[in-house]
Amino acid sequence: MTGPLRDAWTTLVPRPDDRHGPLAPLLIGLTLVTGLVDAFSYLILGHVFVANMTGNVVFMAFALAGAKGFSLTASVLALLAFAAGAAIGGRLANRFADHRGRLLLAVAVVEAALVLASYLCAELAHDPSRGWLRYLLIALLGLAMGAQNGVVRRLGVPDLTTTVLTLTITGAAADSRLAGGGDGKVGRRLLSAVAMFLGGYAGALLALHVSAALPLLACAALLALEAAALARHARSVHAWTRPA
Repeated sequence: MTGPLRDAWTTLVPRPDDRHGPLAPLLIGLTLVTGLVDAFSYLILGHVFVANMTGNVVFMAFALAGAKGFSLTASVLALLAFAAGAAIGGRLANRFADHRGRLLLAVAVVEAALVLASYLCAELAHDPSRGWLRYLLIALLGLAMGAQNGVVRRLGVPDLTTTVLTLTITGAAADSRLAGGGDGKVGRRLLSAVAMFLGGYAGALLALHVSAALPLLACAALLALEAAALARHARSVHAWTRPA
């Protein structure tokens, strides 16, 4: 098995002595969630991201310049909700600072509740892309993704941010053998990009061809599975649970 393939495999199936235990595959799962959520927000809520804040800053500039289809209010709300969610994630990180398993479990539960509430609102609405409900969904999902980012940042697992891929892809290319590097962590980085792509692709298929709200239900199900997996480790004292 070549270096990148081996790296991707050990990310999905960590070795027993891995410093980060099961955190890497769980963060790959959260990267899928990000793709699903942003597919819903961009395609259904209208040219706004709830996880990719770089995109929202650019969208704000587009809106101010008069570009059609972009809402300054929606982008600003997404930024504010994301920042508030990141603060919640920071509070959780301080509350569970001594156990990374409990920390990720806590944010998975919070995020699942927010996403499930968003799904119910979108499913019961006649048109979730209009009126006050659009802004409520942006706020709820922005809180969820901000909390996720606040916690993932504290977990300290290399190359698995779950949302920001620019530096991940840059690292994969800059550290590749083509660039004179040793292919270190290239497999993990590419796996993260693939997970985001698959989440976005699945979210687009569900939203456009099945039901607008269905990507959110898929997210809630993934988060519930993550929480169930983490619940088994809530009392663990293995080395990976300690702060990085």
